[in-house]
Amino acid sequence: MLEFSDGQKKIVAAGVTALALVVVAAFAAAVVWAGVRVLELTASAFVPVLMGLFLSLFFKPYFGWFRKRVRNPTLAFAAMFATIALPLGLVAWFAGSAIVGQVSNFLSVAPKLFVKMSAWCQANHPGWEQSLRQLGAPENALLFFTDPNAFSHDVCAQLGSAYSGSAVKVGFGIVKSMLGLLNWIIVFVFFVYFLMKPDVKGVDVARHLAFCKEGTRAFLAEQIDAFFDVLVSFFQRQVLICLVEGVLYGTGFALVGLPYGFLLGFGLGVVNLVPLLGSVAFLPVAAVLAFFGDGGSMMRLAGVLGVWLCGQVADNYFITPRIQGDKTGLGFAGVIFSFVFWGAVFHSLLGLLLAIPLSAFWLVLWRALKTKYVRPVL
Repeated sequence: MLEFSDGQKKIVAAGVTALALVVVAAFAAAVVWAGVRVLELTASAFVPVLMGLFLSLFFKPYFGWFRKRVRNPTLAFAAMFATIALPLGLVAWFAGSAIVGQVSNFLSVAPKLFVKMSAWCQANHPGWEQSLRQLGAPENALLFFTDPNAFSHDVCAQLGSAYSGSAVKVGFGIVKSMLGLLNWIIVFVFFVYFLMKPDVKGVDVARHLAFCKEGTRAFLAEQIDAFFDVLVSFFQRQVLICLVEGVLYGTGFALVGLPYGFLLGFGLGVVNLVPLLGSVAFLPVAAVLAFFGDGGSMMRLAGVLGVWLCGQVADNYFITPRIQGDKTGLGFAGVIFSFVFWGAVFHSLLGLLLAIPLSAFWLVLWRALKTKYVRPVL
C-alpha cells in the first residue's frame, strides 16, 4: 500500500480540487451554451409573449389605479386604453401634419446637405474618397455622399430588379407583412391577458417546484421577485428618463438655431431607451445639419455638441441617478457587453431592450448564489 507524505497529499488534493473546478466550470459553460442555443432557436416563438408580458408589467400600476375605481376589469381596461389613445390621437390630429411636414422637408434637403459635405471634404481633404476606398468602403456608400440622387435611383433600381417579374417574391412579401401584423395582434392579446391576470409572485411559481427543498424554493421565489422588480422598475423609469432627455435635447437644439432641432433632439432622447442608440443615430445627423445646413457655421456646430455634452453630464450625474439610481449594478463595460450578447441571442430589438435588465438579473442571481453557497476565504 502506497503512503504519501504530507507534501504529496497537499499536491494531490490541490490537483483534485483544480480538476473538480475545471469540471464544474465546463458543466456551467455547457449549460449556458445550451441555454443560449435554446433562446436562439425559440426566440421568434416567445418574443410576442415577452413583449406582451413587458407591456403588461409596464402598465400594471396604471391599470391598477382604474381597477380600484371600476369593479369590472373590462371597463377598467377600456377606460385605461381611452386615456392613452385619446391624447395620442389629439397629438396626431393637431401636431401630426406639422411633424410629417418637418420630416418630409428634412428628407428633401438631406441630399443637398451631403453634396455640400462632399464638396467641403474634397476642398479641405483631397483624396478622401480614395482613402475610404482603401479602407474598404463600398461604392454605394461613396455614391451616397457624392451624389445622393444617383444613390437613391440606384437603390430604387436594385429594389425594382429584385422584385420585378417575380410574383412569388411579391407574394412572400405580402405573407411576411401579414405575419408581422399577426405578431402584433398576438402581442396585444398577451398584453391584455397578462394585464388582467393577478400579479404572479415568486412564491406562486416556487409552489409548483415540489421536487426542490423548501430552502431552495424560497431562494428561487426571492430571485423571481428580484427579476420582475428589476425589469419593471427599469423600464418604467427609463421611459421617464428618455422623455425628459428628449425635451431637454429638443429645447437645446432649437435654442442654438438648429433646423428641425426639436424634432432631432426629441428623437435622440426617446431612442435612448436603448442607451447610446439615440446618440449614434441622431447626433451625426444633427452635426451635419448644424454645419452644412442653411445658416450653418462652426459656432452652431459647437452649440449642438455643447448641448449634447451638457445633456450627457446632466443624465449621468443628475437625471439617471435621481430617477433610476444604481438599480442595475452594471458598469459601462457591462452595458456594452449586454447589448452585444443579448442582441445576438434574440436577433431583434427586443434583445437590446431587455439587455440591461436581463444582465442585471443574472448579476443579482450570481451575488445571491455566491452569498448563499460560496464561503468567504479568510
